[in-house]
Amino acid sequence: MGRIAIIGGGISGLSLAFYLIEKDPSADVLVFESEKRVGGKIWTEKTDGFLCEGGVNGFLDNRPKTLDLAVKVKLSPLRSNDASRKRFIYSDGKLHRLPESPPAFLSSRLLSFPGRLRVMAEMIIPGGAKDEESLADFARRRLGREAYEKLIDPMASGIYAGNPETLSLRACFAKVYDLEVKYGGLIRGMLKLQRARKKEGSTEKVGAGPGGTLTSFNQGMGELSDTLKSFLGERMRTGYKAVSLEKKGKGYSIIFSDGSALVTDAVVIAAPAYSASEILRAADTRLSSLVAGIPYPSLSVVCFGYKKSKIESTLDGFGYLIPSREKRRILGTLWDSSIFPNRAPQGYVLLRSMVGGARASALAMEEDTKIIDSVRVEIAEIMGIRTAPDFIRIFRHEMAIPQYVIGHSEKLRDIDSALAKHKGLYLAGNAYRGIGVNDCIENSWKLASTIAEEFL
Repeated sequence: MGRIAIIGGGISGLSLAFYLIEKDPSADVLVFESEKRVGGKIWTEKTDGFLCEGGVNGFLDNRPKTLDLAVKVKLSPLRSNDASRKRFIYSDGKLHRLPESPPAFLSSRLLSFPGRLRVMAEMIIPGGAKDEESLADFARRRLGREAYEKLIDPMASGIYAGNPETLSLRACFAKVYDLEVKYGGLIRGMLKLQRARKKEGSTEKVGAGPGGTLTSFNQGMGELSDTLKSFLGERMRTGYKAVSLEKKGKGYSIIFSDGSALVTDAVVIAAPAYSASEILRAADTRLSSLVAGIPYPSLSVVCFGYKKSKIESTLDGFGYLIPSREKRRILGTLWDSSIFPNRAPQGYVLLRSMVGGARASALAMEEDTKIIDSVRVEIAEIMGIRTAPDFIRIFRHEMAIPQYVIGHSEKLRDIDSALAKHKGLYLAGNAYRGIGVNDCIENSWKLASTIAEEFL
């Protein structure tokens, strides 16, 4: 049995360690995190009664691994409130509710009448799937320019804080890509899948989107990472920054920033790609360069708390996203206290706005006063809230969400080829095959089986 070192205490590293120990409780597994806290982009803080998510605020319950993991560590998942089903797009000076059904789509004023007809025409447009295509090119080709600008563009901002002109459809939205490849189109594919489900007796809805209900925990997403940290006990080492990796016999030597080193049989780098690249530089310059090529824009999350009595908005919904064509200084605002309970003290509400992203990365790194003023102006003009917030918290991510840009799938093939030359060296995390919590946990579960076969 060999020693396994995991570099990175985000959800990928934490869940991987859990699954390895589940397979063998006596396994020699150590997790090293450079920060004092664990969780990575899962970053929950409770201050003055406000529960703020500095990063991801939940996961969808349509994939089992995250829910299974929660049960195993004795956590009770918390489903989002019914109000959160109501989602909005800010367009042409108004908030438009995102249609949730064909009748609602036909009557919605979000798209013009010609724009709605163009979306419906997708059903008769011949298939033309390309091996590699940007999300923007795909959306314009199949749904039309207006639907791209008002629906697909803000969706890309909401999920990736990304620019759909450069994001890879296949890497980011494989399900959508597969619908055109297999069925020649989105609507045709969904109709065929729906008929197949009915024959099977299933009532599950079919759609091109991810589906499922947004889910978290009573004390926020940080409850999951903190619970996993407690499970690991002394196996979890915080404040250890790995800076380099060297081959040592049949294993590896990890060098830390304080000059100390650890010899291990296998290493999993579950840190962000930019950190992984630095660690790998001495061991494999080509692999390091490949990983470094995954871009990360800056993003800031701005939490505003208000007394309910000070605002007129009902906040009956999830919140809104803003298409880039609107030229606003925020990507959107989520009404967190309407999505989950326990996010604001009694008599208060909590809003969470996103600033920056791939198209306006520099905005996220402006000084606090500029960011606060920008968000206040946007909320005043969009929601009519002109009073000063009673609570403010800003979370900054200089390198936020990895971008799966054109060529990402080919890059992954090159990374896998380079890794194959280094037995016992693995990469994990959201930079490669899925950015969400569900992706990270499911990929860690798969990787644990691979590692166990070789080392446990």
